Amino acid sequence: MTQDLFTDGAINIQGARENNLKNVDLSIPKHQTTVFVGLSGAGKSSLVFDTLAAVSRRELNETFPSFTQQYLPKYGQPDFDRIDHLPVAIVVEQKPIGRNSRSTLATYTGIYSVLRLLFSRVGKPWVGYSEWFSFNLPQGMCPNCQGLGFVDDVDERQLIDPDKSLNEGAMTFAGFQPGTWRWNEYGHSGLFDLDKKIKDYSPAEYDLFMHAPQQKLKNPPVEWGRTALYEGLVPRMMRSVIHSASGRHHQAALAKIVTRKPCPVCHGTRLNPAALKGRIQGKNIAEVGAMDLVNVISFLDQITDPVATGMVRELRGKVQALIDIGLGYLSLDRGTDTLSGGEAQRIKIAKYLTSSLSDLVYILDEPSVGLHPHDIQLITKSLAKLKAHGNTIVLVDHNPAIIQSADYVVEIGPQAGKAGGQVTFTGTYSALLKSDTITGKMLRTPTTFRAPRQSQSWLNVDHVTAHNLHQVDAKIPEHVMTVVSGPAGAGKSTLVAAVKQRVANRDYIDLSQDAVGINIRSTPATYLHLMNPLRKLFSEANGGVSPQLFSYNGKGACPRCKGKGVTITEMAFMDPVVQVCELCGGKRYSQEALQYQYHGQDIAAVLDLSIQEAFDFFADVPAIAKKLALLNQVGLGYLSLNQAMTTLSGGEVQRVKLAMELDHTGNIYFLDEPTTGLHLNDTQRLIRLFEDLVAKGNTLILIEHNLAVISQADWLIDMGPDAGKYGGRVCYEGTPQGSLTCPDSRTGMALKQSLTQRG
Repeated sequence: MTQDLFTDGAINIQGARENNLKNVDLSIPKHQTTVFVGLSGAGKSSLVFDTLAAVSRRELNETFPSFTQQYLPKYGQPDFDRIDHLPVAIVVEQKPIGRNSRSTLATYTGIYSVLRLLFSRVGKPWVGYSEWFSFNLPQGMCPNCQGLGFVDDVDERQLIDPDKSLNEGAMTFAGFQPGTWRWNEYGHSGLFDLDKKIKDYSPAEYDLFMHAPQQKLKNPPVEWGRTALYEGLVPRMMRSVIHSASGRHHQAALAKIVTRKPCPVCHGTRLNPAALKGRIQGKNIAEVGAMDLVNVISFLDQITDPVATGMVRELRGKVQALIDIGLGYLSLDRGTDTLSGGEAQRIKIAKYLTSSLSDLVYILDEPSVGLHPHDIQLITKSLAKLKAHGNTIVLVDHNPAIIQSADYVVEIGPQAGKAGGQVTFTGTYSALLKSDTITGKMLRTPTTFRAPRQSQSWLNVDHVTAHNLHQVDAKIPEHVMTVVSGPAGAGKSTLVAAVKQRVANRDYIDLSQDAVGINIRSTPATYLHLMNPLRKLFSEANGGVSPQLFSYNGKGACPRCKGKGVTITEMAFMDPVVQVCELCGGKRYSQEALQYQYHGQDIAAVLDLSIQEAFDFFADVPAIAKKLALLNQVGLGYLSLNQAMTTLSGGEVQRVKLAMELDHTGNIYFLDEPTTGLHLNDTQRLIRLFEDLVAKGNTLILIEHNLAVISQADWLIDMGPDAGKYGGRVCYEGTPQGSLTCPDSRTGMALKQSLTQRG
């Protein structure tokens, strides 16, 4: 059976040594689906993404003229001997798509361009050419909100302290303090008395300071830049902070300053009145954009004008591909900045389903992330379609249903980090089930239910009406573990948000998957505040040299990359090009700093250790070992101390936050899919951690799809039955075991199937 999988040939990898890989030789069958499994940090990504995908992308780029290559993303040269029969790789990652406020599902997928053309050709009355229906072009956009669909009100009182002068720091927003370049735009203008308190400004002075439009200054002081323009504080904030990419770094602060509401002129449609006049089947283009995808298909089916035939056919194909992959609940005007990583990945998959190209290798990073077992079936069907087009599918995933659907399985192990990097299994799913590997053993473990703990008090939420929830009631027991489950888009997050409002006056710990205010210099070592004790150790071990020499943000920084470890070339219309620094090789440090050692290791080598290795290395330094033990507890022992926090998945970020919050008693913990990216073995470890938190008297409320976690919960609230307007109600409320007899519960039916398969 296994040999039959190779009848169409294979991708042959020889001597792969990237990161922790130990001279790996491997054959991957062509025109089949292969899933890579193994513990987090075992080397799956090193083989699949850092070797296989990197080589394919690099060699494809080398086919372009050198002039074109300078504008293409750069991929490093992996460490390997040879790769034969490698197709062109299409890599589908979990990264969110389009954080731009102007990007919607329809614009990202190309659906809106065809829809605009359709309305310009068959809409009545005739309005204009397709650009007249674009909210991103002057011809179509609402003039009041510039096509954004919303307006922002700025609370000026949050921007200034009227009792201070400019010299005293009257501008209170981060980055506008005295001495900063932004402060200089006011302090060096010559327009204001820098020692005069804002409350003493005349109305004209205040208006000039706060509201003046961008303008050239007449007779500016010598300190003023020759080409600089003056702009009042409010429009300056709107242009360069609130509506720019930098606003993402100030979200918490902006929430106190900005109130966002639908545009009062276009009422959120983004378009001007002329564009909204054109109608097809009684609907204007904004009304079609507000439809969910299932209803868009119904709308298209009603169009009979022969002029529209080709456009309707193209729209149907694009929309149906999204529905087939489980996204029928989304509307065309859904902002791409509101999509989860899992939804973004499925949109990318759907885009390729309509492609005519074949003989490619599609490489996917955990396509199961954020998906209920019911939704997993849609993913596996879509991947089967991609394969049927003559393509090779390579996945990295931990989900049992995804693993079972694959033709071929490769396990990398046996452990994480330096103890991994080897191929420990190749073969079919049925052979994996019989194997002695860690994944095989975990897949054979039967699903069992815990005896639910009883609660003496409850949190009640009544008549919740928001998004797709209408008059929903639910109750959550305290001091036990509750899981809120259901298909993607069923209303889980909306219900949990209502619970958070209910307990707003109590202490609770919100462990979301959002980033932790991090940048490219942030690492687990900086987040855990380990750098100061580390610098002190190196200083004392080397005769008292300056501790600052061991800071890559200070004296010890590599002079070329300034301690980033990479050089970043900004491209005007493309993603920035990131390359490992050629001088320090990514170590971040100068040669001077690297000459000093502690226990035989330089500072870069110590920071290159995994959390688990560092725990052993610093066993005799309690201040460091204690913090490292916390990350080990949440299953992150495979991360290295110097790994950029920007590279962590949402699940990893959440577990880092959890590690810092393990010592509470009597608190409420909110977690959002904490098992994201975890191997079955690490999931069991996390369940034991949750048991400990409950034993301390804490209340745990989890949004989760993982059946192993759900089976060990005390209480289950299952939302559904489907997504969007087809969901939004509580289908089941009770113990997880009780859901087995509830046919309306998607989770109950998935648990029942799991018991049958493993029983």
